[in-house]
Parts: sequence; C-alpha cells; structure tokens
Amino acid sequence: MTDFKIERIGAADFEKLFELFKEFADFEKRKFSNSLKRMKAEKDFFGAFAVKDAAGNILAYAIFFYSYHTFTGKTLYMDDLYVLEPYRRNGLGRKLLERVIAEAKEQGCAGVRWQVADWNTPAKKLYASFGAVENPEDRNRDIIF
Repeated sequence: MTDFKIERIGAADFEKLFELFKEFADFEKRKFSNSLKRMKAEKDFFGAFAVKDAAGNILAYAIFFYSYHTFTGKTLYMDDLYVLEPYRRNGLGRKLLERVIAEAKEQGCAGVRWQVADWNTPAKKLYASFGAVENPEDRNRDIIF
C-alpha cells in the first residue's frame, strides 16, 4: 500500500479515533469503559499517530504516552497499535511502529515499551522483527476504577 500518510492525531480526529478504540477493544475481547468526553478532557495525557488514506480515513493508529521508569528513565509507552483488518499485512503496522520509535528517539527517550496479548502471534512477529524482546521481570498489575 503506497497511498497513505502518517500524521499526528489532532482533536478533529478524536471521534473517528474513539470508534477505533472500541473496535480494538472488541478485537482484544476487552472491557471498554472509556468515553469520548473523557478522551477529549484528557487529551493532554496522550499522543497518537494515524495512518490515513488519501481521503483522510484512519486505517491504523498508535496511541502513546511518556512514562518514567526507575531503571531507565523517560520512556515512550505505546498503549495500542491497531491496524484495521482489511489493511493488515500491507506494512502499515511496520511504518507506524517506525514512526513511534522515531518519536521516542526525537524526545530523548531511553526506549519504547508496550504489551502484546499472548495470542497475537502476528503482532509478536512484527515486534520481534524490530529486536523487541519480552521482559519477564515486568508484569503489570491493574486496578481499574
């Protein structure tokens, strides 16, 4: 796929992006309790890139935030990287991940962190192709309100 661009998400994209958040939650079979109102109110806490076609449709996105880790310092944490099903296996995920990594380097981060579901073999293969390895020492624990 050659007719696409990667750009930073702006407020004008929030409604489309939010719909993709819900689609991603379905894909992951995860509970979804976010709201568009909350997303808009919390816009200063995340960044995102989108792959868009010539018509401006979002085909894929990556959402991220910066975190600080005791052992490494500032890190870009990629919360989601999602490619709509019809556009998978066209290199869009790779291009998007390259842009996220470039952002981390531009911002002076020590690295990029993320999680991937154990069953998501295609994603794990993509990440491994960048040299990513699973860190067995870090296991997240969540308390969701």
